This record gives sequence, structure tokens and C-alpha cells, in this order.
Amino acid sequence: MSPQCLSSRLVREIAFGVLFLALTAAAAHGQEPIDVWTSGEGGYDTYRIPSLIKTKSGALLAICEGRKTGRGDSGNIDLLMRRSTDGGQTWSPTQVIWDDKENTCGNPCPVVDQETGTILLLSTHNLGIDREKEIIALTSKGTRTVWLLKSTDDGLSWSKPQEITQTAKKPDWTWYATGPGIGIQIQHGPHKGRLVIPCDHIEADTKDYYSHVIYSDDRGETWQLGGSTPEDQVNECEVVELADPPGRLMLNMRNYDRDNRTRQTAVSDDGGLTWQGQKHDPVLIEPICQASIRRLRWPTDARPGAILFSNPASQEGREKMTVRVSFDDAKTWSHSALVNEGFSAYSCLERLDDTAAGLLYEGAVGDKTYGRITFLRLGLDWLTDSK
Repeated sequence: MSPQCLSSRLVREIAFGVLFLALTAAAAHGQEPIDVWTSGEGGYDTYRIPSLIKTKSGALLAICEGRKTGRGDSGNIDLLMRRSTDGGQTWSPTQVIWDDKENTCGNPCPVVDQETGTILLLSTHNLGIDREKEIIALTSKGTRTVWLLKSTDDGLSWSKPQEITQTAKKPDWTWYATGPGIGIQIQHGPHKGRLVIPCDHIEADTKDYYSHVIYSDDRGETWQLGGSTPEDQVNECEVVELADPPGRLMLNMRNYDRDNRTRQTAVSDDGGLTWQGQKHDPVLIEPICQASIRRLRWPTDARPGAILFSNPASQEGREKMTVRVSFDDAKTWSHSALVNEGFSAYSCLERLDDTAAGLLYEGAVGDKTYGRITFLRLGLDWLTDSK
């Protein structure tokens, strides 16, 4: 056989091998990745800040910020949603949940009350002309405010936004963010049924930044301010319920200690009213970015519980979107799977069932960072077998 034929045959075999591996990976995931939003399409310059939640009926709601004129965090920003009733294989047209003209509506963080099925969407708002550094310096025209939207029909329609700043934010806090990601409803212990939303804030006098929570004990009718972390240098966070002791909560937080680029955690034994034990998790490396943590299943006599964690697992930059698995209540992370090698940033995990989760994450299109928000179904078997 001539060298040219050998070369052509080798190229074909390599191409077939790459295709086979891609199809195998897609099957193991549960489906191929699906771009839910692509920046530059649909009248928005950039789509950012993904949130993914499963309704009581089993529908999936993907929520994000639609940034009209640029990719910056301020300006004309709307809250958008797409809905899936087939596990994320197809998605409805984009629906605008909140558009306040030239102002900023963002930081989506929904939670579902499992008894009524009502979806509570917590969000923040500021004037489009105000920037974060001006709000922190108290030189802005307005400030960050906290808002609530509700859906009682499985995400098909939404209530008019209702401001809850008075009970959710202290007067001496400047910058404020809900989530982003999703909240939880406590399933066990003395605070069973409580809705908990992870948040963060900056104090006016010290300019220090902390993570905290807000909560509701009346199915989202009213919201109260919970506890803040004992130490600063943390902000965007998500909360997960642990199994032992029943009802214990853990905050997993974005960390600003540049000498230790790993996530920070803290725990609460009173439903989020106080937090203690703040520390770094040395396994969860990060480039200073948002991340997501979600319980996939509770432990039983026959099997351990499972908690998932996603973030760009790099200390160099926003890249290498990775999903990790813990079978011991987030004490250790025994398995990890790389789902996107290139640019990756914010993400949101949501439980689909005991065997699979959905991941909604930010990625690139070519050399354009923040070029897309992608949905991927992840099977637990694939996550634990992946190399």
C-alpha cells in the first residue's frame, strides 16, 4: 500500500474514532449539548448568568440575563426564560420575564415550593446608569434593590415584580446580589419546608463583602434576612442541605483570597440564621468565579447520598468546566468529569432524578467568550466512570 493510501486511511480512522468517542460521550451524558442561548441572536448582545430549575410537574426552566447593548454587568438588562417539557431536548421560544426599560434586572435565583408548586424567583434591580463601583462608593443615583416574582402555572406566566428590599437588605449594605443559581427548600430537620435563597452583599463602611441568605417560612409570601458568614472575602454562593445532622445547611462560596484560590464553605445548624466553620475546600480550585452545588439524592440503607458541584476548575482562568461528585456529604470529592475544556464561566446544576442532573453553563463561540449558554444532561454513571 502506498504512503498516500496509508495516510488517507489513517485520517479516516482517526476521524471515525473522534466521531465514535463524541457519540459515546453524548450517549453517556444522556444527550448532546444544546445551546439554549447564543449571544448576538434574539435582539441581545450577550446572554449571561444561567439558572436552571425543575418545577413540581417536572418541566425545566432555563433563566438568564439578556444584556441588550453589551456584555457588561450594568445597563439595559432583562430577565429571560425558556421552558422544556422533555428533559431539555427541546426548548420553548424565549420569554421576557422582566424588562424595566433601560434598567438592570438580573441575578436570577428561583426556588420551588414543593407543596404548592409555586415558583419564587428572587432577583435584583438597579438603575441602568449606575455601575457596581459607584453603588459601592455611594456615588450612584440609586442602589441595588431586591425583588420577588412568582409563577403559579409552572412557569408559563409571572407576576409583576414585588420589592422586598426592606426585609431582605440592611440599610448599610451597598452592593447586593441574589444567587445567582437557584435556592432550596429544606427537606429535613426542625426547619423543614423553609425556602432558602443564597445571596451576598458589601458593607458601606468597610467595603468588605460577605455571603448571606434570605429565607421564607410562609411559602414565599414574606422574606426575612438570615445570617451572614463570619469572615469576608466571599460573595456569590449556593446552598445545599446536608444529611447529617438532619437539616444542616452548607454554603459554597466564591472566594477572593488570591493566595488560596479554592472555594470557601460554611455551615448552619439553625436553618441559615447563623453560619460558622468558614474554611477553604482545597479540592475545589477556582479562578474566582461563580459555581453551583446541588444534592442529587439522599442516602438510604442501600446506597450513599450524592452531591454534585460544577465550576471552571482552574486557577489560571475561566476554563475547564468540571462536574464533581461527593458521596459523603461534600466532605470529599471522589469523582470528577471534564465537560468543557475551553472557556467556561458561570453554571447551574439541577437534579433531574436520582440518576441524572442538568447543567446549564456559559461557554464560548469561537474566540467570543460568553458566546453561549448550553444545556447538558449528565448521568451519574457517566460522571463516576469518566476519565
